[in-house]
Amino acid sequence: MALGGLASRYSLTDPPGTGTGTAPRPRSSRQEPMATIAPRSHLLLLGLTRPQQPTALRACAAFSRSRGAPVPPRAAQPRRVFLGLGATFIDQVTRMASGGTSSRSFVAGARPRQGVSPVEQILKNVEWPDEFPFKPEDFSRFDESSDTLFYSVPRFVTHIDDQAIRALTEYYSEVLPPINTPGATILDMCSSWVSHYPPGYKQEKIVGMGMNEDELKKNSVLTEYVVQDLNVNPKLPFEDNTFDVITNVVSVDYLTKPIDVFKEMRRILKPSGLAIMSFSNRCFWTKAISIWTSTGDVDHAWIVGAYFHYAGGFEPPQAVDISPNPGRTDPMYAVCSRKKIG
Repeated sequence: MALGGLASRYSLTDPPGTGTGTAPRPRSSRQEPMATIAPRSHLLLLGLTRPQQPTALRACAAFSRSRGAPVPPRAAQPRRVFLGLGATFIDQVTRMASGGTSSRSFVAGARPRQGVSPVEQILKNVEWPDEFPFKPEDFSRFDESSDTLFYSVPRFVTHIDDQAIRALTEYYSEVLPPINTPGATILDMCSSWVSHYPPGYKQEKIVGMGMNEDELKKNSVLTEYVVQDLNVNPKLPFEDNTFDVITNVVSVDYLTKPIDVFKEMRRILKPSGLAIMSFSNRCFWTKAISIWTSTGDVDHAWIVGAYFHYAGGFEPPQAVDISPNPGRTDPMYAVCSRKKIG
């Protein structure tokens, strides 16, 4: 099936196809060198975080487009984007509570942890601005060339370390429908050769949507796949109310039309369906959006939460910190929300 010439869909039992779309894909696997993000300072990003919430602004070390080779340090500095969003927005954001409980008990909750993660606090009792707070330039990228070319070569590697992968897999084991749940359907958005689901995980229908067909064909958990460029065509080729769960691993930072994509996610989720956006502190910084490369982990949780909020039709989003060994391994976070009923 094709969608406007930009999407190709296959069952894994179909003959090999010639799909040509791309989608912001998860950083594949066996740990390819990527932009590592190191803390720089605890600074306030104007217009994104309240003064009481320290924000670790981080910089990505740049890698060349070809195969992740480092470029000279001076060229590795990301662009700094400080938003002039005005006093009204800042006043609203500063009213975010630093504690308390959310309005809904979330099935996709974090495992018990010692201490309080600032990432887990940032979306509690948020008073969102009346209007979407980001500007078009916040979704620009250092490299605006074709994503098709950038991702045309399959990468059978991982972009988070083994500990972070195990943490994500364990988290999935807690929140995904049990194996072979009758009627359960899952979409792994921005998928690749591995989805990090629990070993042996199966459902009648698990669809992978990604940008490289060779990678998708290697993903043993998928029952079918779609090749599509979400940054060109965010319209998802599925019927309304199709999926119980949508997952997206370390790729939400590549979406240049996130509200369009999140509205489509809402459309294709079943009522009370769950969306899980997970991310770490690594990226192809030349392809990640400007607002992401200019901010840190706490901000990233707020940004993804904003996508859910402004797309409409979702329950209040929640952030969970599933980092396996903070400071010693790659961090791992998820921002989750459910489609509202009715």
